[in-house]
Amino acid sequence: MGTVGRDGGGVLRLPGLHGYAVEFSPYWPGRVACAASQYYGIAGCGTLAVLEQNEAGIALLKSFDWNDGLFDVTWSENNEHVLITSSGDGSLQIWDTTKTKGPLQVYKEHTQEAYSVDWSQTRGEQLVVSGSWDQTAKLWDPAVGKSLCTFKGHEGVIYSTIWSPHIPGCFASASGDQTLRVWDVKAPGVKLVIPAHQAEILSCDWCKYDENLLVTGAVDCSLKGWDLRNVRQPLFILLGHTYAIRRVKFSPFHATLLASCSYDFTVRFWDFSRPNPLLETVEHHTEFTCGLDLSLHNRGQV
Repeated sequence: MGTVGRDGGGVLRLPGLHGYAVEFSPYWPGRVACAASQYYGIAGCGTLAVLEQNEAGIALLKSFDWNDGLFDVTWSENNEHVLITSSGDGSLQIWDTTKTKGPLQVYKEHTQEAYSVDWSQTRGEQLVVSGSWDQTAKLWDPAVGKSLCTFKGHEGVIYSTIWSPHIPGCFASASGDQTLRVWDVKAPGVKLVIPAHQAEILSCDWCKYDENLLVTGAVDCSLKGWDLRNVRQPLFILLGHTYAIRRVKFSPFHATLLASCSYDFTVRFWDFSRPNPLLETVEHHTEFTCGLDLSLHNRGQV
């Protein structure tokens, strides 16, 4: 894996591992967590790697191994040393980077691969949402040893679950059933169902500047923007990737900028407000590009 940006970048190789997800620390500029798996997650073990960029490049600060592939990672919003990963055995693991062994806790309720996990960013909440190939999303309080609620309705694998940065208790999910769904943890049932693509949807994200705007990325190689006030047609469609889009992220610094990565080995940068929205295509990787994040601290660092 590597980071790229105007202020320089670096590469760190993890032999025998395939990176599935990366996330910048909300506390430490240049610190990144990476969830990785052996054999593309089909078999073997997983590793949580905590990395930090310095003047010499990227250094490995800490690593933890798990007995199944790790597919996603999220940092705690109230403790700079704590992370949660999701695994191919259906479990979530809570890790503390100050410890030499791990994990602190393991929560196993999903009956198939736990593919997505996200820690709520809204104030006053310490909630985690996970999404699984068992077609359910689950709500967790990390201090409680079992899930608080299970959300059912998807008719396919859930690939992505992401909290709204604006609305407490609201999250979105993207699925192989070709829908984007919006949920409210305080209300039973799904809040909104959007038939967003005619293909599996692998990723979604909320705009950091507009509480009604989400983006989806799918196997059909397209990115689509959705205004929740009018979902009859997408607000924008971005084309350019040549294989499935694995991850999409809105910029934390600009309302109309976003980045995407794909099985076509590329990372692409977009401004959906422009007539020609594709800003740049980066071809640093030589394998499937699965994980992507944008730094909250350093503008332009990816």
